[in-house]
Amino acid sequence: MYVREDEYTIARMSAEGLPGFVASGRALGGVQPGETLRLAGEWGEHPRHGRRFEVVACERLVPATVRAIRIYLGSGLIRGIGPRLAHAIVSHFGEATLTVIDTEPARLTEVVNIGPTRQAQITDAWEEQKAIAALMVVLQGFGISPLLAAKIYQVFGAESEEVLTRDPYRMIGKVRGIAFATADRVALRSGVSEESPERIKAALMDRLETASVRDGHCYMRLVALVAQTVEMIGQDHDRVRGTLDALVAERRVVVEASPDGRGPDVVYPKELHGRELRLTANLTRLCQAPSTLPMRAFQEDPGLDEDQRVAVNMALTSTVSVLTGGPGCGKSHTVRVVAATVRAMGGTVTLTAPTGKAAKRLSELTGMPAMTVHRMLAHQPDPDSGALFEQTPVRADLIVVDEASMLDLHLATRLTSAIPSGSHLLIVGDSDQLPSIGPGSVLADLLRVEAIARIRLTRVFRQAEESGIIRAAHRILAGQVPETPGGGGFWFEEIDDPGQVAERVMHLATVAIPRKQGVDPDQVQVLCPMRRGTTGTVDLGRMIQERLNPARDGVAEHWSGASVFRVGDRVMPIRNNYDKGVFNGDTATVTSIVTEERAVEVRTDDGRTVRYGFGELDELTHAYAVSVHRAQGSEYPFVVAPLVGEAGGVMLRRKLLYTLVTRARSWVVVVGSRDALETAVRRLDPRRNTGLARRLALSLGAEPRYETTPADDPHVLVPSDPDEFP
Repeated sequence: MYVREDEYTIARMSAEGLPGFVASGRALGGVQPGETLRLAGEWGEHPRHGRRFEVVACERLVPATVRAIRIYLGSGLIRGIGPRLAHAIVSHFGEATLTVIDTEPARLTEVVNIGPTRQAQITDAWEEQKAIAALMVVLQGFGISPLLAAKIYQVFGAESEEVLTRDPYRMIGKVRGIAFATADRVALRSGVSEESPERIKAALMDRLETASVRDGHCYMRLVALVAQTVEMIGQDHDRVRGTLDALVAERRVVVEASPDGRGPDVVYPKELHGRELRLTANLTRLCQAPSTLPMRAFQEDPGLDEDQRVAVNMALTSTVSVLTGGPGCGKSHTVRVVAATVRAMGGTVTLTAPTGKAAKRLSELTGMPAMTVHRMLAHQPDPDSGALFEQTPVRADLIVVDEASMLDLHLATRLTSAIPSGSHLLIVGDSDQLPSIGPGSVLADLLRVEAIARIRLTRVFRQAEESGIIRAAHRILAGQVPETPGGGGFWFEEIDDPGQVAERVMHLATVAIPRKQGVDPDQVQVLCPMRRGTTGTVDLGRMIQERLNPARDGVAEHWSGASVFRVGDRVMPIRNNYDKGVFNGDTATVTSIVTEERAVEVRTDDGRTVRYGFGELDELTHAYAVSVHRAQGSEYPFVVAPLVGEAGGVMLRRKLLYTLVTRARSWVVVVGSRDALETAVRRLDPRRNTGLARRLALSLGAEPRYETTPADDPHVLVPSDPDEFP
């Protein structure tokens, strides 16, 4: 079975009296192996894949024959039943099997190996599956993909159908895959008025959420928020503006003067406003606290240049400081000297980074242990819980946070809340890399505050200067197209057609580079600017998966939405899960698919086994091709990347290209059109809407610096208003 991104399902079917055939269509959404279906449609001929049945309507039936029941139960649909147990149950009850499970579940204990505990588990799973099937029918009635049924049930349980039909806006932000448009379609078809206050509130909150999740903004300008909402739902401006006031009264949003003091009022979601205030207070406390670092005379490292010596002194004398600079400029060596100096003076040091790979890399570069920020904070309560971090602070005289461009507002707030006054916080990162996936631009904001001690290392050392990767990176920063060929380390291969680009990238990653370099394909990482499209992470990742880890007879696999999980797949969590101890950007390998438990087990790169239920698999993505954003903090021996102008090339920007190139250790091969390469070099990223710099500057008795962008340069593409950026 295969599900495309537009929820168009292609499935292999078997039917009595017919040879195996392929069926396809959106009506098959949510169909699972083992189900019995009644299909309506017509036969057609696909130009590439041959004859198939195009489905226009699909009805799920209760399996009637012993064989169909055995396949259905053994497919993994019912948690607690695998193929062997399914065979035993059906052998005992025959055609009455499903009736027994549905009406007399206690009788399951008549089957060998089913005790009271297993019987209760099967009964609960059966009821859950019935509820999900009923939800699928309701969703289809609203014209909504039935693939969302399991996700809705996972959040709302027995309330799911009532929430769906009576208060669909509750699902926004809680059910992955349901945004305003989907909830609104259900609401309007259920009789909700277009002028309903709840509808307008949901639309306003959706605009704020989209600005945060898609663009990383902490706020929107009030006029832009109201205008976008008016356009989206077609309601009167005054009605929308009045509803915004109601949200303020309900304390769901905060309206205040523009942080730059030069524009109209702005609107924050309450949570982001609170985080920004708390982060400001935390940093102010740390900056103003007297140092507790034991200061003694220390021997200066003769291998440091002048800027590095200044950086070491800064970190030892300032309780909050920022060290930035590009690749090859000596940031890691400087951190190693700072940490060694603190230890030599009798102090304690904690080295940390936002992701596991970044922490491992930091440890390798400094020769000292390092951990992820999440692990460092594993036993810390969230600030919003009301508990005080100062009760259980992270005790170290020096705390170093590397790859700080990845720190979003949420993580930075948790981190600074956990640091006791008097400790030194050294924030290290490359401000020219992409900003965090989450909202905010913490590193960039700190660099705009004159009262925060900071230094930028600019000298590229000789050994690094010889790298084609570093030469290419510095040319990109200067607004120049990298030289091609770029010598050892960087290569650009010009191909215009996106389909040919995808094929070439796959060949390079799976055959050409492994063969020429004598390495395993796991040493080659494909990075993509976009998720969708021919050269996006989804389609390219699927192509590489089919080449490196295809379906094999006798090997279990599980389809989850548009993805199939197989033993041996490389995967990556896309959400932090504190219960499992896995975090966004970690990598792991699928080790087993436990059908009867409806679960996939993965082994993380640090050797731990973690289990994901089938209903949790939207927290995992395959790692055969990943976005440049998700590769931040990681370094790979070899990188291959497509660069084309699909979908207008809206992701082609200088920071993205710079971040992509600097993820490679030995070689980076970019395949695509020269126009796309030149566009990525020219186009600058818009600044995110944040108020942290101004708040912090004022709190520390200073004014923030406002950097100007070269908007008057006709060769630089930069939007005039961040709220208007696509």
